[in-house]
Amino acid sequence: MLFSYLSEAAQSLRIWGTRRIVVAIAAAGASVFVIGLSTVLIPNSFFSRDIPPEWWDYPVWILMSVLLGLLIATYVREPGPRRTGSRGNKDVADAGDDDLVDERAERRGGTFGTLGGMLGWFAVGCPVCNKIALLVLGYTGALTYFAPLQPVLAVLSVILLLVAVVVRLKGQFSCPVPNRERSRLS
Repeated sequence: MLFSYLSEAAQSLRIWGTRRIVVAIAAAGASVFVIGLSTVLIPNSFFSRDIPPEWWDYPVWILMSVLLGLLIATYVREPGPRRTGSRGNKDVADAGDDDLVDERAERRGGTFGTLGGMLGWFAVGCPVCNKIALLVLGYTGALTYFAPLQPVLAVLSVILLLVAVVVRLKGQFSCPVPNRERSRLS
């Protein structure tokens, strides 16, 4: 089952047009810039960091940005003629690109992506510069309890973002099987 999901996601990537590829690159670049500046992985004068970055912050930051770029690009429609979907309330692209994406999978991908992005930001950020951790745990508590959890947050972030991307890509390649409710509405 996992291999079929990955296979369908890879097939969906292969049929992407120039528009989605450009959006993926731009969104990944924006993610690198925003996350890098706010967590001071890119040195800057706007933000400061009390604790220097760990060695794993950089690969997680780049991987997370690439996955965010791919995820954001899955929400871009390819140009083409429009028609009304089976429920009559939604424009869908013609000829199979985003035809009838399962709405539950779409929401799940968005939820996983949002949660993965937030966890990733907490994972690569300074443990004592995080106002939430600082308020809840204090300076020493943030170093003692939150800092050791950051690698776990990083792994969870990458997994959630990868799941979100695969779910979204799978939904773009395969058409859902009509169920009884959809058949009655048609």
